[in-house]
Amino acid sequence: QVQLVESGGGLVQAGGSLRLSCAASGSFFSIGAMGWYRQASGKQRELVATIISGGSTTYADSVKGRFTISRDNAKNTVYLQMNSLKPEDTAVYYCNAAVYIDYVNTIDWWGEGTLVTVSS
Repeated sequence: QVQLVESGGGLVQAGGSLRLSCAASGSFFSIGAMGWYRQASGKQRELVATIISGGSTTYADSVKGRFTISRDNAKNTVYLQMNSLKPEDTAVYYCNAAVYIDYVNTIDWWGEGTLVTVSS
């Protein structure tokens, strides 16, 4: 089984910054696309940003220009640099990874989530 362990969440004032990290460990062939999702209280989980193994990225419109996703393939780790944080960014942030269990088959794995709270 794969574990995705997030870190870096916490309480920050509006306009501040946080950096989230997510490290994958366990038994797997390789890691494909990785991403960050978030879920605010009472709302559906939404995609924040994704990055494939080659480095191409996508972002939700609400975070473009403020958040940056990156990865270190050697460490099986994905990062989310969050700048100019707004109260609307308050949510539980979840790490996601497409885990190759063999040469061709993948399974989506989720971290337990890390809480980001932005105060005004």
